[in-house]
Amino acid sequence: MRTHKKEKPLYCQDCGKTFSESSSMTMDRRIHNGEKRFGCQKCGKRFSASGNLTKHMRTHTGEKPYCCRKCGKRFSLSSSVTKHMRTHTGEKPYCCQKCGKKFSMSSSVIKHMRTHTGEKPYCCQKCGKRFSQTGNLTNHMRTHTGEKPYCCQKCGKRFSQTGHLTIHMQTHTGEKPYCCQKCGKRFSVSSSLTTHMRTHTGEKPYCCKECGKRFSNSSHLITHMRTHTGEKPYCCQKCGKRFSMSGHLNKHMRLHIGEKPYSCQVCGKKFSASGNLTMHMRTHTGEKPYCCLKCGKRFSLSGNLNNHMLLHTGEKPYSCQRCGKRFYQRYNLTAHMRTHTGEKPYCCQVCGKRFSVSSSVTKHLRTHTG
Repeated sequence: MRTHKKEKPLYCQDCGKTFSESSSMTMDRRIHNGEKRFGCQKCGKRFSASGNLTKHMRTHTGEKPYCCRKCGKRFSLSSSVTKHMRTHTGEKPYCCQKCGKKFSMSSSVIKHMRTHTGEKPYCCQKCGKRFSQTGNLTNHMRTHTGEKPYCCQKCGKRFSQTGHLTIHMQTHTGEKPYCCQKCGKRFSVSSSLTTHMRTHTGEKPYCCKECGKRFSNSSHLITHMRTHTGEKPYCCQKCGKRFSMSGHLNKHMRLHIGEKPYSCQVCGKKFSASGNLTMHMRTHTGEKPYCCLKCGKRFSLSGNLNNHMLLHTGEKPYSCQRCGKRFYQRYNLTAHMRTHTGEKPYCCQVCGKRFSVSSSVTKHLRTHTG
């Protein structure tokens, strides 16, 4: 009858929690006493409640008794089904008291609050980099160890993060369970749908603290921050060249192996990156899709428009960490840094003389050709 009346006459002196059943209070006492009577026969891990042991055993057996009635996905815990159902219903019952942003899970609010406080309690013992979430530290550690514990059973490709494997598996199945209610576009992961929705709303919740630029995707902010810090975490194993983005490393690797999978249908020229083919096609079509709203000048590349806009605003977002000099464009900063380092990566193939910028090699070659 107490479950109907919500009567909880049993009181814990240690934590103040109240209970309607003596068995529940007994389990609570074990938590305070550190007593763990129930042991896993597989790995030896111990638990204070038999129910927790039952849940743990499913990590060994792979049992997933709870099923989503919407999409058929199965789970080992009933609470996981409850959380998953919110991806279908869109329910977000947990709210940030700072900015009003809503979340489907209470743990997501706790993690989100660190974006306000700046707290990063988890530290890498290798390089000292700090993280706001323990999972991010675990994933980061694999950049040091090279560990890729998650393996695709279809093709054998290995991944450092389980989420990456989940996304990869959908390339085999073609499954895209998440649908945009605005335009009908479908996605294989819920986070991609969330990011896509911002193309409709125009929301850019992620802000650079250095220059104020805003982004719709947190990963775009992380990548952008490297333009300020100069961080290049991705390294080519062939030549040692470093990159700020993994995609740039992948494209660079094609220079070593000579792979050029993208071909122009007009002239047959081949390219190592699809974006390069797209840009090349504009030399045939004359298309200049990017327009300056200030003066009407048009450009074939968005990057050229962005650089041009700096002439109107006077903004110089790229700063030298050595002397403080500022530049309109990142490659100008890169070239400038060589005045500090003495690096001369460009070499004359005729006489071997070295230069800090490629244009100097071009000019120098004229001394040989006349």
